[in-house]
Amino acid sequence: MKRAERESFLKSFSIFFVSLWTLSATLIYFEHAKNIHDLNEKIYSQMRLCSFDLKCEGFEFDFEPLVQSELHSLKESKNGLYALFAIPKNENYALKISISQDRYERVLEDIAKESVQKLLFASLIIVILSALFSMYALYPLRKALSLTEEFSRDILHDLSTPLAAIRLNLGRLKVASGDEKKIERIETSVESIIALGENLKSYLCEHQNQIEPIEIYPLLKEQIETYQKLYPHLKIEINDDDFCLDSNKDALKRVFDNILSNACKYNKEDGWVKISISRLARTVTIEDGGIGMYKPQMAFERFYKEGERGVGIGLHIVKKLCDSLGVKITIDSKPNIGTKITLDMKATMTKRKAML
Repeated sequence: MKRAERESFLKSFSIFFVSLWTLSATLIYFEHAKNIHDLNEKIYSQMRLCSFDLKCEGFEFDFEPLVQSELHSLKESKNGLYALFAIPKNENYALKISISQDRYERVLEDIAKESVQKLLFASLIIVILSALFSMYALYPLRKALSLTEEFSRDILHDLSTPLAAIRLNLGRLKVASGDEKKIERIETSVESIIALGENLKSYLCEHQNQIEPIEIYPLLKEQIETYQKLYPHLKIEINDDDFCLDSNKDALKRVFDNILSNACKYNKEDGWVKISISRLARTVTIEDGGIGMYKPQMAFERFYKEGERGVGIGLHIVKKLCDSLGVKITIDSKPNIGTKITLDMKATMTKRKAML
């Protein structure tokens, strides 16, 4: 079950279960109160019959001064329930018939147990009904997601062939025409399309189920070497700390690749990029001295961009990948000073244990 499907299922289940359980609990509560009322009525009826012949078991007898206002009604005291009845030809005393508190509480416990059993049985039925309802409600969403992913995969597959042909012919055009600047702009655009395709492909894959131990430093070191060749004018540094992470390598590589690409692409002439790995904190920080952002809080919004370059979807996909991997990502950026992105990977341990 995918993340969106799981979230939809849990929300539907919660709403349906809470609604039905609240209704059932309310009905059982009123029934419980009615059962106690009926019990009291039954006890009073037995006391009233007992007052005529005194031939009854389970009750205690006594006499109290006669108070007309307290006759023929069930009263409650710390010792239990009692009722006063008039004695023929006696205007001074009334007959007191009572039931002990212990015996009365035992009967109340039986009523409470019955109510709890009904609530537990109702809860079990509601859980089953909620699960069935949620699965039924989830079916259209699952079908729509499946069609969307299938369509996206088909598009990505169909795009790979023409893009490969464009890249091949651009190399020949560069040699033939000699106008390298225009061709380089075309090559950059093609590479951007390919990168977006790779990001989308990585997001569509079931990377939650493809977990493997990953050493952070070698993975970043390999990418740094690639970007150092692409941007020789930049100074790219990384510390030698390292830690191992259980995650999806392709998805994590996509995250690092997008962040490093932006750090290099939107940097200054003779600028710098600094990568810090903290084994103790389990964090990776990628900082640059580039052009920075005016609204870093908008960086993960889809299609948001502050310049003419790019399409504004790279960091949005990075955020989606981080959420699915259990990586907390934060960004701090200031115009003309630079950008600092921190990846907190402590949560991936909890997420991994939950998956196991």
